[in-house]
Amino acid sequence: MKNYLAVVSLIFALGGASLADPKSPEVQYDKELTGFEYPFEVSTFQLASQNQKLEMRYMDVGDQGSDKAIVLLHGKNFSGYYWERVAKDLVKRGYRVIIPDQIGFGKSSKPRSYQYSLRQLALNTKSLLESLELKEFDLVGHSMGGMVATTFAADYPALVKKLILINPIGLESYGKYVDFKDIEFFYQNELAKTVDGARAYQQKNYYDGKWAEAYEELLTPLKGQLAGEEWEIVAWNNALTYGPIFSESIVEKFPLIENPTFLIIGTRDTTGPGRGWKKEGVTRTLGDYKELGKHTQSLIKGSKLYELEGLGHMPQFEDYPAFDEVFEKVLEE
Repeated sequence: MKNYLAVVSLIFALGGASLADPKSPEVQYDKELTGFEYPFEVSTFQLASQNQKLEMRYMDVGDQGSDKAIVLLHGKNFSGYYWERVAKDLVKRGYRVIIPDQIGFGKSSKPRSYQYSLRQLALNTKSLLESLELKEFDLVGHSMGGMVATTFAADYPALVKKLILINPIGLESYGKYVDFKDIEFFYQNELAKTVDGARAYQQKNYYDGKWAEAYEELLTPLKGQLAGEEWEIVAWNNALTYGPIFSESIVEKFPLIENPTFLIIGTRDTTGPGRGWKKEGVTRTLGDYKELGKHTQSLIKGSKLYELEGLGHMPQFEDYPAFDEVFEKVLEE
């Protein structure tokens, strides 16, 4: 990262070509989003995993000597950059904030071959945090990050002070209700992905048909990678990371969680992976978060549920003040 910044500085100093404007349709990014600026300095953790050397990128923000540390785990369709506003407010509240990009996502390595699982992603995260000598921290997971965070808390409970889940997926065991699909199915879908299609999906499923400039900015990495020359390997990793969602269940882990746990649920959320290929005869409505939140709370002993009425899968973007009011309460408990 330092070498990259040095090169960029030299280019500007010589008056040569500059980086493309991220809002420009011509912007192109490689598989590790070179040229896409994250909100904070990006560091690299060298990871030996599954007979290969990988690079896990992360941001480490705030006072490293603080006695309050928190880890933010991103969802499936994003990476660590989207935690910017949350992280800035956490730093103001005295936290040291760690924001990893999981292997296969964002600026981290995109291996040709990798056996993705929730436990592997949790182990990778644990290895990163051990390298930073973090002994105890609050753990936050959004969307698929909630699946990883739940798995982490179940496997390494002594490290987690609080588990905070923001509209996590996996609150129902998708494998019980949907047909199994080969990774090739997801790969072909990813190869066919377009910016317009991604925007339409998010507008409908995340934001209740509404759209804003802040939502559009979240699509910048996708726009650049689709226009770049390495979309095929990005698409392949996107496809591989669907595997854990459908092959693993975190519902059975909920009763194992002993950490103080807080569920922040936008009740309008209807995210239901696999609803388009349900098993024959299945009539269940997938993604009923108004009920899923309550059911999950009943499975996690002593957990607390905060419902955000009228908000969907991205409450921290759709209505940040409403989200932050609840988030602050959770942090103070």
